[in-house]
Amino acid sequence: MSAESLERQTRSYLSNNVPQIQEHGGFFEIQDVDDESGEVTVAIGGACSGCGIAPMTMNAIKHRLPDDLDDVSKVNVTRAGGPRAAVMPTKTEEMEEMEEYKDYSPPF
Repeated sequence: MSAESLERQTRSYLSNNVPQIQEHGGFFEIQDVDDESGEVTVAIGGACSGCGIAPMTMNAIKHRLPDDLDDVSKVNVTRAGGPRAAVMPTKTEEMEEMEEYKDYSPPF
């Protein structure tokens, strides 16, 4: 599978299965695709940057994308940088480590 095809599949999956990102003023971007290993790096930003459930959304993408797309073996999810990125509250970073959110499954 080509990198372009893998990127298209990933973009389509996120648009169709995680519409909340865009519906709530956020965005995602595919930052890197390794077609040989199947590793994909996705960044979320915009309104996601200040959202309290962003860590859970990131975790869900990280785990569900490889389960649902055969050609994806691993997903790295990060926060987008650049002019469209908002500053993440420090509490959000703390939430990523909280035990309560390790098994949280957002409704998508």
